[in-house]
Amino acid sequence: MNIPDIPNNHALAVLLITVLALYLFRREDIPLETSSLAVIAVLCLMFVLFPFYVDGVHFEAGTLFFGFGHEALITVCSLMIIGHGIVQTGALEPIGRYLAKLWKISPTLSLLLTLILAGVLSAFINNTPVVVLLLPILISVALRTKTDSSPMLLPMGLATLVGGMATTIGTSTNLLVVSIAKNMGVAEFGLFDFAKPALIAAVVAVLYLWLIAPKLLPSRSTSMADTSPRLFSAYLNIDEESQVNGKTIAEAIALTDGQLKIESIQRGPDNRNIISLPDTVLTVGDRLKVHDFPERLKEYESVLGAVLFSGLRKVDDENPLKAEKQTMAEIVIIGGSGVEGRTLQQVNFIRKYGISVVALHRAGKAMEIGRNGIGKTRLKIGDVLLVQGEIDQINLLKAKRGLLVIDGAAALPQTSKASLALVTLLSVVAVSALGIIPIEVSSVCGVLILLLTKCLNWEEASSALSTQVILIVAASLALGSTMMITGGAQYIAEVFVVVSYSLPAGGVLAALMLLLAILTNIVSNNAAAVIGTPVAISVAQQLNLPPEPFILAVLFGANLSYATPMAYKTNLLVMNAGGYKFSDFMRVGIPLILLMWVTLSLLLNWLYL
Repeated sequence: MNIPDIPNNHALAVLLITVLALYLFRREDIPLETSSLAVIAVLCLMFVLFPFYVDGVHFEAGTLFFGFGHEALITVCSLMIIGHGIVQTGALEPIGRYLAKLWKISPTLSLLLTLILAGVLSAFINNTPVVVLLLPILISVALRTKTDSSPMLLPMGLATLVGGMATTIGTSTNLLVVSIAKNMGVAEFGLFDFAKPALIAAVVAVLYLWLIAPKLLPSRSTSMADTSPRLFSAYLNIDEESQVNGKTIAEAIALTDGQLKIESIQRGPDNRNIISLPDTVLTVGDRLKVHDFPERLKEYESVLGAVLFSGLRKVDDENPLKAEKQTMAEIVIIGGSGVEGRTLQQVNFIRKYGISVVALHRAGKAMEIGRNGIGKTRLKIGDVLLVQGEIDQINLLKAKRGLLVIDGAAALPQTSKASLALVTLLSVVAVSALGIIPIEVSSVCGVLILLLTKCLNWEEASSALSTQVILIVAASLALGSTMMITGGAQYIAEVFVVVSYSLPAGGVLAALMLLLAILTNIVSNNAAAVIGTPVAISVAQQLNLPPEPFILAVLFGANLSYATPMAYKTNLLVMNAGGYKFSDFMRVGIPLILLMWVTLSLLLNWLYL
């Protein structure tokens, strides 16, 4: 077969913009929101400055904004809010409590049940709330039983991705593929229209994740492995022989090279607190309250010539520092926490919650920024704060909505609205599955019910929304539309068919799925889906075959985000919480991708071709 002719200039420009978009989406130093908005702006400017005509009719650049009002985006946002409501009300708490008990009886069967539950739940709600529910439970089990959490966490996270393929609402990628296909004239997929191949493949995946994946994973220690306190509150008593007697606080801090952080000063027989100002002069009898590592506290004692006390007891070799009421915990930054994209100083986090931040973990390892730099670092979703505080403070944090706190306890918050939130979700799914109300309408009604019944307030609902998701969906829909209108998708499809001309139709379908599987682990799954869907339709047209199996090849391929931690946001949550390395995802994820690719390719051939 001959290589197809070069397409028109507009099609070439759209393909170049698509390549640029893929590059921008991979840049960590450029916010995904900015990259998505840039793609929309460039596309619009191009069609304004260089008009394009379709069958003699001018293509209006303003139509590229339709993604912001598209039913796919409305549905995604509504389901994100409903999922947030499920977490906020603690509707899944009974499941978590039951799993925690079962793990003590039979860990092997409990892992299987956990994988099944993770997959089933993720078929109907975003998998992030599911991971948020299960992470504390599994880490709690590991800490309490003193076992390794590595064989549990990564298989659980991947199980949620597998389950999300089963329905049109399982992931935003599914909704995006189905919506783009509908816009291009393909019959709309129903909620469970492709559940059969997805469920058969899910059985294969769950067996792999249960029996094989745990054996492929080396032991990894989490940042919670050492639960002993690392920071201590103590007092530096100033006496007559102290080097800082009669000196200002600024001078005392200078002696410690700026490391000393004084929380408060107690003065006089009544130990009244005075304000710690730089020009405050220290006198005999002052007690400086400080909070730091033991070795740092002893260093301050030596440099300042002070006497270190813990309560009323002098700290020495016979009386070391103890902190019976202190405990360690992890705070995972998730969507809706209110701190993503901001610094701890900006949200006054440490002072507000009365805890100390020991370390910041990102991409599975502690950042080498020093404790002073943690408060100035902008936080990302998936970051883990290792904190220390009194047990009561940690319990208050766990009750705070929007925070995922892991401290080795299995207790989960539940409210009186939990059953109502769960019934709302089930009703949204049921009326859509029965064809009574479209999912975009039922999901909006579900959000309204949660707001009217005060399961959520508007602040909580808005915190559930992600500007990244909104803009990437809008940009993806705009790219998909221009690829089809200008003929860019048709050109890629023609090239793809020429390259794979020696393969049967089923081989072309399998090759398309494998291409999307590779792409989704390099760029975002939504970006992969928007490129693949128009191409899939054009490939089907080239082969004179029904488009549905090729669209499903794109949908399934774009969901195989198993091999890299950045392929999907829950991968990052699991990576940080479990202390995994990049290689762990490849070790478990690549075999799972190949297994799912072969299984789904055979199923699509059997069921559709």
